[in-house]
Amino acid sequence: MWWSKFHKNQLKYTRGYLIEVMHSDTVVISNVTLVNSPAWNIHPVYSSNIVVQGVTILAPTHSPNTDGINPDSCSHVRIEDCYIVSGDDCVAIKSGWDEYGIAYGMPSEHIVVRRLTCVSPTSAVIALGSEMSGGISDTAVGRGAYVRDVFVRGMSLDTMKWVFWMTGNYKSHPDDKYDPNAVPAVENISYQDVVATGVTTAARLEGIQGAPFRGICIANVTATLAKSRKYPWTCTDVEGVSAGVTPAPCQPLQGAHDGACPFPTDTLPIDQLVLQQCTYSIPSS
Repeated sequence: MWWSKFHKNQLKYTRGYLIEVMHSDTVVISNVTLVNSPAWNIHPVYSSNIVVQGVTILAPTHSPNTDGINPDSCSHVRIEDCYIVSGDDCVAIKSGWDEYGIAYGMPSEHIVVRRLTCVSPTSAVIALGSEMSGGISDTAVGRGAYVRDVFVRGMSLDTMKWVFWMTGNYKSHPDDKYDPNAVPAVENISYQDVVATGVTTAARLEGIQGAPFRGICIANVTATLAKSRKYPWTCTDVEGVSAGVTPAPCQPLQGAHDGACPFPTDTLPIDQLVLQQCTYSIPSS
């Protein structure tokens, strides 16, 4: 299979994606099952008004880079009612890599993910990055741009290494021409109404020295650890508030809060797109 050859360095070319949509507007991918993709399964890039609905994605949990759905430099995206088994991230929101992404400058924005079931033993349910140089929580010095205004709530998780992982030290770069002074801004991230069991560590939050991650809000979160830990949270260079969080968060997040994180109340334009079923017939010759 693809993955065996990848591990043995026997591939001459990059592994393909099952579905890639480029420079497109108003695309619906629905009610399909994708099995054993060589790499990413669904990759909309430089596109807008994308709906991915009722999709099943199945890949061996040991298969590398078999991300489920990766909107990349896309706007107005709706992902809902999907079931994903993957060897990598189930959903990863991206926007270009280092200088390439900065030069193109097309952010990923106005994206909603809801009613997602994810099975991935080693990676994220929903990842932001690491490719995010056009703007969109994995990031690193050299990537530049931003991750901001991210709202997460209503999640049930089981058997997790971390409930929350944000890092400013991801390090991977496509070449040696990246700008080491391109420091990303990460701010206004809200997590609320999350229940997790079988957790190794509640959170690993690693900002950037001199450019801390700001505006983090965590509320009504319960993480049950598989084993008791002296330090269930690891935090450096982050700033924020919390309320109703168990176990108690690290000191930089213990600012008082009224019990609810800020969440937008307006409806995204992509939610106003209504899908209708149509019938057609092929005339006999």
